Amino acid sequence: MWGLKFLAFSLALGLVRTSALPEARLKPVQIRQSSQSCNTPANRQCWLTNGFSVDTDSEVSYPETGGPPIEYFLDIKEKQLAPDGRTKNMLVINGTYPGPTITADWGDRLIIHVTNSMTDNGTSIHWHGISQVGSNTEDGANGVTECPIPPGQTRTYSFIATQHGTAWYHSHYSGQYGDGVLGSIVINGPATQNYEEDLGPLTITDYYTKSMWQMGEDSMHGGPPQAHGALINGVMKNSENEDGSYASYTVKPNTTYRLRIINTGIDNGFKVSLDGHPFTVIQADFVPLKPYNTTWLFVAIGQRYDVVFTTNQAPANYWFRAEVPSGCGSNLMNKKIFAIFSYSTVTAADPTSTASDSSAVTCADPTGLEPRIPKSVPDFTYVNDNTDKLNVGFTGSPVNTWKINDNSISVDWKQPTLRYLADGQAASLSEIPGLNLYELSVPDKFYYWVIQNGLNIPHPIHLHGHEFYILGQTNGTTGQTFSGDKSKLNFEKPPRRDVATLPGNGWMVIAFQANNPGVWLMHCHIAWHVSQGFGVQFLERVSEIPAESLAKVSENCKAWDEWYGTTTYKQPDSGLRRA
Repeated sequence: MWGLKFLAFSLALGLVRTSALPEARLKPVQIRQSSQSCNTPANRQCWLTNGFSVDTDSEVSYPETGGPPIEYFLDIKEKQLAPDGRTKNMLVINGTYPGPTITADWGDRLIIHVTNSMTDNGTSIHWHGISQVGSNTEDGANGVTECPIPPGQTRTYSFIATQHGTAWYHSHYSGQYGDGVLGSIVINGPATQNYEEDLGPLTITDYYTKSMWQMGEDSMHGGPPQAHGALINGVMKNSENEDGSYASYTVKPNTTYRLRIINTGIDNGFKVSLDGHPFTVIQADFVPLKPYNTTWLFVAIGQRYDVVFTTNQAPANYWFRAEVPSGCGSNLMNKKIFAIFSYSTVTAADPTSTASDSSAVTCADPTGLEPRIPKSVPDFTYVNDNTDKLNVGFTGSPVNTWKINDNSISVDWKQPTLRYLADGQAASLSEIPGLNLYELSVPDKFYYWVIQNGLNIPHPIHLHGHEFYILGQTNGTTGQTFSGDKSKLNFEKPPRRDVATLPGNGWMVIAFQANNPGVWLMHCHIAWHVSQGFGVQFLERVSEIPAESLAKVSENCKAWDEWYGTTTYKQPDSGLRRA
């Protein structure tokens, strides 16, 4: 009913003991469109002459590149770095922070070998924004789709890039992504606006000089910790002694650029702008948009915006600004979070430019986003007042705990949800404490969720495995309860994305279609909140999850069982901290 057919394909899955890794930790990737390519600066809407373009619905079809898989080797280990001039013990990928940018073309198969070279921690990698159509086992959510990768072992992820645009990858285990285990993903494809050059990703995060373990413990017993600073593309000048450096870009005059903005943060949402250069927004998460112009954007944790701008101002150095609006987190360096864009015809230096827009903003998503490919959602009929409601609550004693419908999620690293299915326990999942699981059994049905927030704290809500439709949400300034009045909802061509902001003291109504069998996590992307239980799981079309995939999950968990049974380090929280 109401739906797109599920695209099924099988994927290899493996966990093997570490052997000598290639000297080249990363195989460089070139954009490798076929001879049918038609994507040029004068026509970014076209991708291939055989019909694939920005108007191709990636939920229905995607190009088969026909070439060899794109292969990456990622190695996670401890390392001291000083991203803002202050030395910190970090956990990094291939020795760098952020980790390597994973680049592929739309339709490529990615094979990514993740090696855990840490001493005392498991790990897993979530490919944030990748829908994993037909490849639920590759989602990288430990405790949900897999057991963690133990020290000294390698896990190989394999999936197809069915979408195009900008995403990122990060550890879904404990405090790791806040300590450095993350990187960007660029899937080359068509765009809704022409541009000449792609500047690649610009990542923004709040930054803490203490480890995420320490900050997480603080958050369990008090208010959210204040960030000690922020990083853009992994660097910044700190506010103590101004050591460190600013991220910088060199741009040519009178050139149109694409920039991929990603909030990879822990707790902070950011208002971003580039002095003197308005943005044309062309994509939100993995959803191409009808282009619109703005001088600034609010970017919640986990969100991505692809923008186009033209270097048509007087040649100079210009500030890129990131500011934490009131109520969107707390940062000691607020108003001092910068990167530099320098015209190639001038000497690079700290800019003297002024902000294009100094207006105060709320922690709210842009209104009126219009997908390039519009889709409508069927109206629905209420069964009863409690149907499909997700009420967000909080208790502060003895430790801070977030709840949805009075239940906190608490997964078991050694017994992920897919392992329960492999063990034939699907019928009893609803009785297992801590799973916070909702079953979606009707193929292609639209499921609707009213998410009500009873506290004056906004939450970036991220759904794995799907882009969801945003049928309505309050504006971030007016606290109210959803009355059930469907006239306040937009069923005709609503916005879609995989992260949206639930306003403080407000509501959001979302819908998505049961067209991707698997178990999918939905959670707040504020690290402290998911650590403290803010999440649910959707078990989708369980009878269609391939038995061979489930068997491999159990097989891979054996290595974790062996290591975890001998370690003194035990799970301290929901199992999804800093997800």
